[in-house]
Amino acid sequence: MTVLDHVRSTSSAATAAGKAARAASGPGPGLGLALAAVATVVWSGSFVASRALHDSVPPVQAAFWRWLIAIAAVAPFALRATWRQRALIRRHLGFLTLASLLGITVYNTLVNQAGTSTSAGNMGMIMAASPVLMAVHERLTGGRLGARRTVGLLIAVIGVLLLVSKGSLALDLAPGDLWMFAAAVSFASYSVLLRRRPAELPALTFLFTTFVLGALMLAPAYGVSLAVQGGFAATPATVGPLVYVGVLSSAVAFFAWNKAIALIGAARAGVVYYLQPVCVALLSYPLLGEATGPAQLGCMALILGGVVLGTRR
Repeated sequence: MTVLDHVRSTSSAATAAGKAARAASGPGPGLGLALAAVATVVWSGSFVASRALHDSVPPVQAAFWRWLIAIAAVAPFALRATWRQRALIRRHLGFLTLASLLGITVYNTLVNQAGTSTSAGNMGMIMAASPVLMAVHERLTGGRLGARRTVGLLIAVIGVLLLVSKGSLALDLAPGDLWMFAAAVSFASYSVLLRRRPAELPALTFLFTTFVLGALMLAPAYGVSLAVQGGFAATPATVGPLVYVGVLSSAVAFFAWNKAIALIGAARAGVVYYLQPVCVALLSYPLLGEATGPAQLGCMALILGGVVLGTRR
């Protein structure tokens, strides 16, 4: 082979490699944003589902069945690997138990309880302030917020207070709004805890293990609820939403979100999460008949504006 042929061959190989790299990486950002949007829309639907079940399935029972369905959905993909990593799970059992308590047992039960006495729109908008609560956690553990993040926090908190007090800033809150505040605090605590997830613990094993532990911790409360409140009728109106939150909100959405973060990073994927109140409002109107008025839109703008300002670097 002559030198010229060698140069041409090398150039052709480099060109082909460049095209292959562009083809492999090209759809990454677009696909990542699309997957983040899928997760956000699905999670928004879970608030609508919780609201739809408010008068037919007790909150604890709804949460328990959600996680049983989620376990059944994830088990075919995670059970074998989780069994192989049982020694690793035992080593980090304390961390896994706390994460399960906050993110599985407590958070979703509080969301279901909130759905008994407040609208899905309010639930979504209150949850939009959870990144601000995460910033509070950061400050309490020694981190610095800075002026921009502090101003954003205050704007978002004012928006939430105006929303739940119907513009009066009086402390006359609906019980469901208070339950949702508690849910947002639990979710923020869970999210902060995730930063300490051991690197050697695979994501799918972590997910499946927390599902199982969370359901086990819910089991005693589920038994009490059955004894005091009785069970619920298994009809399409109850089973449908439970399957939705068990399979889509718990399995599909988590998979899509994790894949989105792998493709575009947590920061870019997190921006899409701020669309959740808009998604909830759009879903709750046709499905539940909950209209979104000008006051709610104004509060939504304050919350989202404050969150975006407060979480910018």
